[in-house]
Amino acid sequence: MITKEIASVQNKIRIQLPSITSESMILGILLTLVGGFLDAYTFIGRGGVFANAQTGNMVLVAIEAFKGNWNQVLLQSLPVLAFMAGVIVSEAMKKNNFSFFISNSKGTILALEIVILFIVGFIPYTISNAFVTITIAFVTSLQYCSFKKLADSPYATTMCTGNLRSASQAAYAAITKKDREAAKEAVALFTVIFAFIIGAFLGGLLTISIGTHAVWIADILLVLSLVLLDIG
Repeated sequence: MITKEIASVQNKIRIQLPSITSESMILGILLTLVGGFLDAYTFIGRGGVFANAQTGNMVLVAIEAFKGNWNQVLLQSLPVLAFMAGVIVSEAMKKNNFSFFISNSKGTILALEIVILFIVGFIPYTISNAFVTITIAFVTSLQYCSFKKLADSPYATTMCTGNLRSASQAAYAAITKKDREAAKEAVALFTVIFAFIIGAFLGGLLTISIGTHAVWIADILLVLSLVLLDIG
């Protein structure tokens, strides 16, 4: 009798708790916190470079090629190539539904991120910053390619330009057309943009305070994301 009552309570709890998916708001907030954190970590602690987005690196490649600095061309190309490698690995894992010991391929990608960033935390400042930024470019590429939707809205967890455009468009539609769905989209996107800013603030603050080990804070957020995704 008691066992049946406990089971009934457990079923009610399951019904009441919202399912956590790769498109859930809570997961989007955690992942954009990580995105902002890693950008600040590489910029402040690893040579003044933003590893998440590759536009700046491609501009630098072009500038160094114009100057004839071919060693720098190669060096600035490496994060771009690492980002491309991350895209390929992510797509291959999704295509083959590679999940290893985790329930799905997206969870496996989070686990891979966690392992790589944990190792990065041991790399001292005496090691070339280029090695770290290349590694983080690979990690952020995995995340960028694997988590691309917030509810029904496309978004990015590792950069803000597209999110800012979409949020502004949705806000405009909400105001001019009294569109409630657009208003919800705008709120959701502005929320993750704010999370990115908070992540960058924490990344900068903790990198200055802790040093190379600060990246483990991002790891904690990824572990929480993995747990939520796995139990969802």
